[in-house]
Amino acid sequence: MRMAFQTSDAWRRAYPGAAVGVLALSGVANPESCPTLDERKESLERGLRERFAGQTRADLLRLPVLRAYDTYYSRFKKTYHVQLQLESVVFKGKSLPRMAALVEAMFAAELANQLLTAGHDLDAVEPPVRVEVAQGAEDYVTLSGQPQLLKAGDMYIADRQGIMSSIIYGPDARTRLRPETRRALFTVYAPPGVDAVLVEKHLGDLRDNVLLIAPQAEVELLAVYPA
Repeated sequence: MRMAFQTSDAWRRAYPGAAVGVLALSGVANPESCPTLDERKESLERGLRERFAGQTRADLLRLPVLRAYDTYYSRFKKTYHVQLQLESVVFKGKSLPRMAALVEAMFAAELANQLLTAGHDLDAVEPPVRVEVAQGAEDYVTLSGQPQLLKAGDMYIADRQGIMSSIIYGPDARTRLRPETRRALFTVYAPPGVDAVLVEKHLGDLRDNVLLIAPQAEVELLAVYPA
């Protein structure tokens, strides 16, 4: 079934200036590792350490993208996890965690551009997919396998069967990327303050990472939906 994406009136009213990016690909693979992707990750980590050498956490939070996410997460008394990952790589010399290749491709793009991204097995998704704003009564099973009630005001993405991800609590278990995944869907949450042009660039970087794993993969949809 062809990928379809929708934005709700409630989301557009609640978050003017926000955007959601969508990347759907077919013909992907999800091996345990990918040497060419490993090389790109190592190069990325070196480049980030050089770029931010001598800076502090406060300096990072002055970056427009991280500032936008910090503003959003602060509403819910949370800290943006991609910011923490960037700090770990830049200030502590750590590397990205070892995961299945498609997840690593997503993490590498997140680290490079600091844009929040969720990955899904597209064959487990029942379109249309839509972005909404939580009322506080919605729940789903997160990637950890635990049930989670959404926070009122949080952005979330759902299909016909239910919630696939939220900003605060991350992706669901039902549509998670699996070793047998052959069609992948990546969605990007961009709160107000993040330029839609950056979202489109991020989707292109993520596509290029996936093509390192599966050069035969084809893009079904690459689009940015502004509020």
